[in-house]
Amino acid sequence: MSFEIDVSRRLGDRIIACAFQAPAGLTALFGPSGAGKTSVLNMIAGLLKPDTGTVRVAGETLTDIAAGADVPPERRRAGYIFQDGRLFPHMSVRRNLRYGEKLARPEHRWMTMGDAVDFLGIASLLDRWPRTLSGGEAQRVAIGRALLSAPRFLLMDEPLSSLDAARRAEILVVIERIRDELKLPILYVSHDRAEVDRLADTIVPIE
Repeated sequence: MSFEIDVSRRLGDRIIACAFQAPAGLTALFGPSGAGKTSVLNMIAGLLKPDTGTVRVAGETLTDIAAGADVPPERRRAGYIFQDGRLFPHMSVRRNLRYGEKLARPEHRWMTMGDAVDFLGIASLLDRWPRTLSGGEAQRVAIGRALLSAPRFLLMDEPLSSLDAARRAEILVVIERIRDELKLPILYVSHDRAEVDRLADTIVPIE
């Protein structure tokens, strides 16, 4: 699966612009905080509409402003993983995972609940509430919820930034397994060079 991105959007007094092509694997959008990396990710997800440009994934056009094409976010089959997990606080871990599963059309599902639980090692967390989880546990659950939504690709917005060193090391291994074992294409936002050098097949600098 390839990414072909060429988008721009005015936000206040500045213009966020990014253009790149990348093959399958993990592509890192790398640059300092405030450079617009998350805005680019949101344009790819369909959460922020660019003023101009195109978004194509695996040859499918998701956005083409000139042609008037803009596929809704829920039809893009992008799994989005945020910095803070964003689990539903009123749902148990099990119900958070089931929510992701319900987002997927049956014919698109390629991972079962049991598969996700085993892959992420979260069987002991299923009956717990998000407020009782550590940062690393919450991020594992958030990743599981995204995987169960049957994504064609993942968008990760600095998923390690709120974790301590030990938890960060654990989640790094999870991301590597998604990249290498599940072969799921990933667009990954980070301002940490060591993190990017370890994970990325392709690096796109954003300044």
